[in-house]
Order: sequence, then C-alpha cells, then structure tokens
Amino acid sequence: MPAKPTADAAAASSAAVPADSPAAVPAEAVTPLVRGITVLLRLTEAGGTLSPSGLERATGLARSTVDRIAATLGRMGYVRLDGRDVVLAPRLMELGNAYLSALRLPALLDARADALADELDESVSLAVADRDGIRFIHQATRRRAMSLSFRIGDLLPAERTAPGPLFATEWTEREWRAWHERREADPENRDFPAVPPLRRAGADGEFAQRAAAAAADGWALDDQLIEPGLVAVSVPVRDPRTGRIVCAANVVSHTSRHTAADLRDTLLPRLREAVRAMEDDLREVPPARPAAPPTGLAAWTGASKQELGREFVESLARGLTVLTSFGEGRAELTLTEVARATGLTRATARRALITYEHLGLVRARGRVFAPTPRVLALGFPPLSRVSLPEIAAPHMSELAGRVHESTSLAVLSGHDIQYTARVATSRVMSVNITLGTRLPAYATSMGRVLLADLPPADRPLPAPLRPFTPRTVTDPGALARVLEDVRARGHALVDEELEEGLRSIAVPIRDRSGRVVAALNVALHAARHTVGECERDILPELRGTARRIEEDLRVAGRFTRVPTS
Repeated sequence: MPAKPTADAAAASSAAVPADSPAAVPAEAVTPLVRGITVLLRLTEAGGTLSPSGLERATGLARSTVDRIAATLGRMGYVRLDGRDVVLAPRLMELGNAYLSALRLPALLDARADALADELDESVSLAVADRDGIRFIHQATRRRAMSLSFRIGDLLPAERTAPGPLFATEWTEREWRAWHERREADPENRDFPAVPPLRRAGADGEFAQRAAAAAADGWALDDQLIEPGLVAVSVPVRDPRTGRIVCAANVVSHTSRHTAADLRDTLLPRLREAVRAMEDDLREVPPARPAAPPTGLAAWTGASKQELGREFVESLARGLTVLTSFGEGRAELTLTEVARATGLTRATARRALITYEHLGLVRARGRVFAPTPRVLALGFPPLSRVSLPEIAAPHMSELAGRVHESTSLAVLSGHDIQYTARVATSRVMSVNITLGTRLPAYATSMGRVLLADLPPADRPLPAPLRPFTPRTVTDPGALARVLEDVRARGHALVDEELEEGLRSIAVPIRDRSGRVVAALNVALHAARHTVGECERDILPELRGTARRIEEDLRVAGRFTRVPTS
C-alpha cells in the first residue's frame, strides 16, 4: 500500500480521487505534471533519496512511470541517479528560488535577521503563512549541541508554533473551518514530518485563545509546543502599505538558556526593535526591477524529447519550467506573460497553471498568477543544508571517470589547504590522501589557486618557506610572481614541488559573488602525463567540472549559506 501522504503530498496525490469529489483534478490538468510533483514531494519527505522501487511504493505509480519521471527529472538536473537510488540535486532549488525571489522578503530582511541572531546569540528565523501552517523562508541558526534543526521550506502546524497565532489573527471563517477539519483528520500532526508527533492533543479552544492574545499583544510565545525544551517568541512583520502580516520574525532558544517567560521579558523588546527596522526597510524599498526570465526552455524540452524519445516526459518538463518564469519583479504574471517567459504556447502554459492551482503551488487572482510557499516543498528543505563537498562529489566522480586520475576539493585553512572531498581512482601507484588531510598551501596547486585570489597582504604564508623537494619555490618574491601568474591564467600547475614524482593541476571554485571558496585539482604521477598533456587534456576537463559545480553552487547559495566543508 502507498504511504499516507503528508500535508504537502496530499494535494499531488489527489489525482486518484473520484471525479465528483471537491478535490478532483480539473479536466484540463496535466496528469504527468501531477505525477512528477508527487515524485518530488515523496523524495523530499524521504530526505532526498529513494530507490525507484521505494518511489513506486510511496507514490502508487507504476515502475515504468517512475522510471520515465526520474529520467526526465535527471535530464533537467533536478535529480541524479546514484547507483540504484534517485537523489534530489541542487539544481531543483531553482524552483524554490523562483518563489523566494518573487517574495523578495528573504533578500530584503535577511541581514536584519542575521544581525539579530549575532546580537542575541540565538537562532532567528523568518516564516510565512502557508494555509493553516507556517513555512520558514530564512534561518540564522547557532551552532550548538542543541540547535534548531528546522530548514528553509519546512512546514509546521500553526498551533504548535509562535508565528502560528499571529497568522491566525487574519484567518477568515473558512480558514478556521479548514484548520478544524485538518485537526480532526490528523490530531497527532502525522502529516507534518518536520515535527515530532503530538502525544497530547490540545483543545482547539487553546489555539483560538492564543490567537486572540496575539491579536491583543502583538506577539506570541511557543512554550515547548513542538518538543520539550524548545521555546520561541515571535513578532509579526507588517506591510507598511496594507498593514497585513507579510511574515513573522521568530527567536528560538532552549530552556537550558531561556524560559519562555525569559524570552518575553529579555529578548522580546530587542526583537520588536528589529521588526520595526524591518518594516522601515519595507517602507523604503523601491519597486523590484524585473529580472530577465529564463530563455529557450521550450526549445530545450523539445530537443530533449527528440533525443531521448519516450523516456523524456515533455509535458512534465514543460510544466516545471512554468514555475521558473516567476522571480524578482515577476511576482505576479498573466497567462500571456508566463507563455512569453517560457516560450510555451498559451494553451500549454494555461494547463500547467491550472494544474499548479489545483496542487496549491500557484494561486490565481483575477487574471494574474503567483507562486505560493508550497513551492518550497519541492526539495528545498533537504537541499537547503547541502554542503559544497556534497555538491561537488557527483561532478568529481564524473571527472575522475573521464580522466582516469584522482581528483580532490580543498579549502584554505590558515597556512594550509584542507581536503574536503576526494574521488580516487584504482591504480597500482596512486596519490594517497584522505579527507581532512592538511598540506602547505604555497607548495600545492590547490593552495596556489586559493592564495592567488587574496590580496598579497592577506595571503597566509609561513616564514620561512620550507623546501619539500629541490623544485619547491621558497623565495617570497618568486612565489608572489607565481601567484600573480596563477591569478591571471586561472589555474595552477605544481610540478614535483611538494613531493618528487607528484604533479597536480588545479582550478578555482567561485561562489555567487565571484570569490574563490575552494579549489579543485587532478593529481597524478609525473610519469603518466607531461606538463603539456596536463594543460592540453586535463585542464579543459577540470574547468568544465568547476563550471558545473559553480552552477549548482549558485543555485544552492541563492537563499542559503552553503558550508564549504
């Protein structure tokens, strides 16, 4: 039997309901798109990885359908096939990024939230309303043994949070009725995988009282409603033009540091000050300039269909491109604007929008459409914690397979580089390096790539520079010239300077700002490739791999902080 759908998956699973049900799929909905969304939701619920047979059981779809959906999503870069598993890929985050860009709030308010977290030394989050729940759009967490585990995109039931009563102050009678129905159908919150099941169901009147108190006080508390020890205080951030709540700012702590009453008495005043500053920012922000939408999507899906044939579900791919048409300055689009942005026909775009409206991923208001917070349910929570080594690993495996040599990723740590990812090839004679290994930056190709990106005065170099072989550059002036050459050429090649017989070539990995955050190399025995062969044959492969890693890093780092190690 298929697993019970969560609150997010229930909408996508409604394709199987009778035609006379209120939740029945509209006749013009795109069935392959509904199925593809279901697959993405179930992968998200599973933490980002499921086998095809596991997806078959979780979705109730035929194995052949699962395989075709996985192949299509793989072609789009939204999943990758890792052995027998289907794994969510960072590129999928472009769907959630489209919603967050359209919303604008994370980009406008995240600096205030981060500064408050630093000042209070507590986790601070921003949340928006999502039906009768809340969904996080920004997290500034503290690294502690007991720290906040919620992720951007996680959905929590309103009644077990501090922001929930604030949003409930604006609920209509219909929304209250929907909340009561959900509570009756799922009293233990089993449909919310981000929170532990509720062992003692509270009376509905308790939440109504909390909402009434929030309306009167202008703030709300969560006193261990999610789990023992977790406490939070929340204040609404209002649109200065309409007075409506656009999000809630939330400070979270543990009872070992603050009681709920302590949060109210000591941290609430500072939270209110930060919220006033946020509202001032919203009051002064100029209208968004529409960013250029993606181009050539319809042509790309058509070409992919021609190449892959039956294994590529074109209607699914075209439907997913509709979500990417939204973004900064494109928060609300007409059907014509969606069709123009994607290159799809109006009829194709219309059917996709009808499907998304049914699934709760898009809302319609008159002639315009806008993405909803539920878009974040499409892979964003598990992917929002992805690290650079995790992003790089599959690309490095492909590189090692093409050049038949070991490849590594490293970051700068003081005078040294530290290895954070590695894919080794099986050879009788190979470079023996393990994760965490530290080597002197000045004598390695990856270290020189990392040092070259820094101003000369900021380069961490030991004194004196110790020789490891007769070839090691130890003169500071000569090394400075080498680093300037590396900076100009965009790569470094170190030939038997760290160890005799060891040759390596490296290129930088840059983040969204253009800053070098890591280096990627191929290391080999000098007898296997000459210096010229390394630059002719291996360097183009290295650069292509670095470009693909950077593309994923730009998507993953748009609204999240990607750890480099």
